[in-house]
Order: sequence, then C-alpha cells, then structure tokens
Amino acid sequence: MQPSHPPRPRRAQTGFNLRRLVFLNALGVALLACWWIPALDFWPTLDSDVFWDFNQFITPLNPHWDTLLGILNTRAFDAVAFAMMGVLFCWAMLNDQQPARYRRWTSIGITMLLTAGLLSLFVLRAISYGHASPTRFFSHAQHLSELVSFKTKDSASNSFPGDHGLMLMVFASFMLAFAPRRIALCSLAFVVLLSAPRIMVGAHWFSDVYLGSLSIALIALPWVLCTPLATTVVHGMENALARFKQRS
Repeated sequence: MQPSHPPRPRRAQTGFNLRRLVFLNALGVALLACWWIPALDFWPTLDSDVFWDFNQFITPLNPHWDTLLGILNTRAFDAVAFAMMGVLFCWAMLNDQQPARYRRWTSIGITMLLTAGLLSLFVLRAISYGHASPTRFFSHAQHLSELVSFKTKDSASNSFPGDHGLMLMVFASFMLAFAPRRIALCSLAFVVLLSAPRIMVGAHWFSDVYLGSLSIALIALPWVLCTPLATTVVHGMENALARFKQRS
C-alpha cells in the first residue's frame, strides 16, 4: 500500500487567460445590468423578502437566538473570522510541497493584502452610489442592538457595497488561484458563512454582498488572477525575501 501524500497546491495562472477573464467580467457586468434595468424588480423584491424572513425572528421571545446573532456581529467575532481565515491560509501553506513554501506563501499573503487594500482605496471609495441598511430603511424593523446587553452591529448609514463580503471574496479568490481544491472550496464556504450574519441582522441587504461585492470581485479580481500580475508580484516578493535572507 503506497503512502498518501498531501494534495499539491494549485498552480496559479502564469499567462493571460483571456477566456476566463472575459467570462468572469461578463458575469459581473450582467449582475450590474440586471440591477440597473428599471423594469426588473428582482433585486428589491429579493432584498425585502430576505430581510423580513430573518427580521421576524429577532424578538424578545427568542433571547438565545438574539444573543447568538449579536455575538456573530461583534468586533470580537470579526477577529475570530480573521483568525479562521488565517488557519485556512496556514493549512494551504502546510500542504505546499514546493521548496521555500513559507517564503512563497508569505509572498502570496502580501500580494493578497495589497490587492484588498487597493480595492478598498480605489474602488470602494470611488463608488458614488450608496444606501442605508434595511434596518434604517424600514421604520418598523426590529433592531437587534435594542435586545442584547452588549454592543453589536445591526445597521449602517451606507451599506453598499458590502466591504466585509468583498474582503472575504478577495481571500477566496486567492485560495482558488493558489491553494488545493479542498481548501479553495472551504474558502468559498467562508464567504457565505461569514457574510451571512450581517445580512441576517439587517446590517446589509442581500444585494450589498451578492450584487455589489460580487460584481466588483468578478470585474476587478480576474485582472489580477487571470493575468500574470499576481504571479509576477508573488515571484518578485519571493526574490526580495530570498535576497533579504541571504544578507541577514
């Protein structure tokens, strides 16, 4: 019986994958188009239905559920979510059988953080459109913050697009590009699971994440990951770290 080996990390895109880039960009544009067309009432109806489906259970009659949702929308849980992504990142790094895997994954992490920072700086700030969260839009909405004894987030003056969801999508996209398939699928599950609490309490509309964040991810990230850009930056970081190690 032959010993099993850990899965090898997926080889990242080293060339210009025009077909994949055009396909993903087209999906992002299609999402925006179905939102902009006035005759289509799909997103407003879906947003309202999703919000009320969850908001009806936020009542003084469900104190344990209220407490759980409150905890999932605290700064402390945001730190836990970040730690969970860190564990997933370390799992991918430990599964990498290539030489100098620590240097390689440090470079991937830096490139990922640079991508997230640039998206936040140039894309999120450049979007002039915005709207209030559903808990501020509907005057008779139930506010979770009024039912728990600790500070929790259940509203926002401008919830579009979902910046929290977009950062999760950046992480998942890099895992799809560089990590083994099993870890990449876990990162996709994280997008759904870790963005859900904000939607469930009404701090975000469903469309803030699955239209706003997703369309930005589908349009912007392929230009990083379906072209040589990401691998070029990663290799440059690796070489810089190698030279630093030799000098130290």
